[in-house]
Amino acid sequence: MSSFLSSRIIRFLVGGGVAAALNLVLIFLLVDKAGFDSTALRNLANIISMEISLVASFFIYRIWVWPGGSWRLKPLLLKQLPLYHLSAGLAILLRTLIIFPILDWLGINYLINTLVGVLASAAINYVVSDSLVFKKGDETTSGQEDFYPPEGLGPVVERAPIANGAEQRANDYGLLSLVIPAYNEEGCIVSTVNAIADMMAAERINYEVLVVNDNSRDSTEDLLKALSDDNSRIRYINNYYPNGFGFAVRCGLENFNGDAVAIVMADSSDSPEDIVRYYYKLQEGYDCVLGSRFIKGGRVVDYPSHKLLINRLANIFIQIVFGLGFNDVTNAFKIYRREVIEGISPLVSHHFNLTVEIPLKAIVRGYSYTTIPITWRNRQTGVSKLKIKEMGSRYLFIVLYIWLEKYLSRGDYHRRNRKQRAKVNG
Repeated sequence: MSSFLSSRIIRFLVGGGVAAALNLVLIFLLVDKAGFDSTALRNLANIISMEISLVASFFIYRIWVWPGGSWRLKPLLLKQLPLYHLSAGLAILLRTLIIFPILDWLGINYLINTLVGVLASAAINYVVSDSLVFKKGDETTSGQEDFYPPEGLGPVVERAPIANGAEQRANDYGLLSLVIPAYNEEGCIVSTVNAIADMMAAERINYEVLVVNDNSRDSTEDLLKALSDDNSRIRYINNYYPNGFGFAVRCGLENFNGDAVAIVMADSSDSPEDIVRYYYKLQEGYDCVLGSRFIKGGRVVDYPSHKLLINRLANIFIQIVFGLGFNDVTNAFKIYRREVIEGISPLVSHHFNLTVEIPLKAIVRGYSYTTIPITWRNRQTGVSKLKIKEMGSRYLFIVLYIWLEKYLSRGDYHRRNRKQRAKVNG
C-alpha cells in the first residue's frame, strides 16, 4: 500500500476522494441533523460544505501531495488559497461549459462523457495546482520541463538556436530517416521535402527522406517520382494498407532504413531546424526526443483557436491519466531510435490517434526520453486531413488501451523486463 501511495497522482486522487466524502457528510449533517430544510438553507448548506471540503482538500494536498513549501501565513492566505479556489472554479466551469458540450457534440456516450469530464476536471486542477498553487517537490520525469501556458495565446518566445558546434559533429550517428505521410499534397510536398533535404545537406547529416504516398488522387505521386529521380536520398513508396494517416505512417515505419526515424508532416508545419536539434539531442543517449510546442521556447503560428483549445484539454487529460510531465503527446513530430519502433510494435491505430499511440507506448514501456521546444506553423496550402469529430472516440480508445497496458499488464512489455529476460535466457 505504501508503494502504491508513493505516486503523487495517486495521492492527489485519494485526497480528492477524501474531500468529496467530507462534502457529502457535511451536507447530510447540515440538512438532516441541523435542520437546514428550506430551499435557502439547503443552498447555504451546500455552499458551506463545499467551502469546508475545498479548504480541507487544499491542506491535504499541501501536506501530503505537495509537501515542502513555505507555511508563512501571508502567502498562504493571500496567494495559495485564492489560487486554489480559482483552480477548482476553473475546472468546474470548463467541465460544465466546454468539455461536456464538446463530447456531446462528438457523440460520446453520456456515461463516458461524465467520466472524461470528471477526469479532465481533476487534470486541470492537478496541473494548475502543480504549476501555480504549490511549490513543486523533487519528483521529476525523464526530460520533464516546467509547464507553461500555450504561447500561441500570448507573446511569442524566440525559439532556441540549433545546438552550438553542430558543424563539428556532422555525420556521427549513422543514418537518419524522415518518414512523411502524404495524401493529396501536391501544393506543398515539393517545398517540404526540398527544405528538409537542403537542411540535412547543410548540416552534413546522413539522411533519407521516405515519403509514403497514401493513394493520392492528385499529382502528388508524379512530384515524388521527380524528387526521387533528382536526389537519391529521397524515395517514396505507395501505402499498401487502406487509406488513412495511421496506416501511412505504419507503412513508413516498416520500410525506413535509418538508425533513427522522425515522423514529419507533409504540409511544412514542422521546422527542418527542429529536425537537426532532434538529431543531435538523440545522440546524448536518449531513446526518444519528444518535442513540445507548449513549453518555454516552443511556439505555434496560426493555430485555429478551437483546435488549440481541444488540443490543450486532450493533453491535460493524458497528463493526469498517465502522470506525465510531457504536455504535447498529440503532435506527431517526434524522433525515435530504431529499437523503440521495434519495441512498441505492433501498432494498432488506423488514423491520427497513432500520434498518441507511439509516444505513450514508448513512455509506458520504459524507453528514455527528453523534451525540447519546437515550432509548429499552420499549413499554407491544401486542406487539413484531421477531422476532430471523427477522431474523438478513437483518441479516447487508444489512451484507454495504453492505460490498461500500463496498469494491468504487470510490466510484461516493459523494456527493463525484456532486458532481464534476455539476460536470463543468455
